[in-house]
Amino acid sequence: MESNPIPIFSTFTSPFEGSPKMSDSSSSTRKPLSLWPGMYHSPVTNALWETRSKIFERLLDPPLDAPPQSELLTRSPSQSRMTILYNFSTDYILREQYRDPWNEVRIGKLLEDLDALAGTISVKHCSDEDSTTRPLLLVTASVDRMVLKKPISVDVDLQISGAVTWVGRSSIEIQLNVTQPATGTAEATDSVALTATFIFVARDYKTGKAAQVNRLAPEMESEKLLYEAAETRYKLRKMKIRDDHKVIEIENGGMNRFEALLAEGRIFCDMPALADRDSILLKDTRLENSLICQPQQRNIHGRIFGGFLMHRAFELAFSTAYTFAGMMPSFLEVDHVDFLRPVDVGDFLRFKSCVLYTERENSDQPLINVEVVAHVTRPEFRSTEVSNRFYFTFTVRPEAKAKNTGQRIRKVVPATEEEARRIVERMDADSWQSIMHVNH
Repeated sequence: MESNPIPIFSTFTSPFEGSPKMSDSSSSTRKPLSLWPGMYHSPVTNALWETRSKIFERLLDPPLDAPPQSELLTRSPSQSRMTILYNFSTDYILREQYRDPWNEVRIGKLLEDLDALAGTISVKHCSDEDSTTRPLLLVTASVDRMVLKKPISVDVDLQISGAVTWVGRSSIEIQLNVTQPATGTAEATDSVALTATFIFVARDYKTGKAAQVNRLAPEMESEKLLYEAAETRYKLRKMKIRDDHKVIEIENGGMNRFEALLAEGRIFCDMPALADRDSILLKDTRLENSLICQPQQRNIHGRIFGGFLMHRAFELAFSTAYTFAGMMPSFLEVDHVDFLRPVDVGDFLRFKSCVLYTERENSDQPLINVEVVAHVTRPEFRSTEVSNRFYFTFTVRPEAKAKNTGQRIRKVVPATEEEARRIVERMDADSWQSIMHVNH
């Protein structure tokens, strides 16, 4: 006897519907399904949509024939400030959605939420709340830096707050702080668990060209200090772009680092039996995965959600560090992320990772620097194009290192000039990042 079929219902409700029970004929305001963002949602993205649904609804179907914003507004950082709260201590279902194997928060999911919140803050700052004008297209340009200051427990309530800290002509810097009180204390000095800086850029929805954004007027002393620090970073970035065109000329004991690395790599290629056993070729640290980008992963602009890309890149970087070290890694930083070109629904996306270099001076906390490059590949056109570059830093979990006292982190060496150049350029970039963010 055949059993009755089990009905399956959607778990997602459009924020633009008055009631999920409302029929198609009775809902005149509901947007067509093709104009919704994708169904790839976390509890945070759902909450943000519901909170800012009126602004987001305009972005789903922007009035392209409407005039652009006629006059730039001046806003304070507090006007864009947003805070989200994870009630982990009381909501066990939410806790299970974010739990990793070590009873900490899954970093990949947190990256998605940080990107979603930063995007919402940028929309809030740039909105003129005038339904007769066309809104701006705001896209993630880069993640400047993200630093984990302490492990984030999944059993203690967590808060993310952020605001616009600086604006240029068409760019916006947003700083986010993840806070969680230490167990058994509510000291504010112990509460900052992670800091992140996102850069968004504005484009005209109709022309695709750079568009001016609302001005920013810091009011509090702390806001002014953040603005000044961001202005300094902006100027340093401009200087670095000019300096990037220079040839690498840094000396390392009479031979520049580029040549020293390459010389060590050539021993592996030409005399492998004599190569240093504490070193490994860069190409032997590589991992790769691929996917077809699905409609469920699209954002409000119909492109693939940047947080989803960061999540996938992080998972591959973690696996790369794990197979390289032979011990369970522990995340420390997102050093930098570049969003070089948009990724569309249906794109064949390939993530390629490798360990670029290691820092072994501190044996208790060796550093593993991982690069992940995302490529949009089009077989029918025989073309491939880089869409994103991600740089992560890991160390080894202390308990894993305690169990593997004889395991050593190896030095990574290049086999080609191109690999040597990538290693040296990343070392320099990480040094520059540290200098740029010192005391900020």
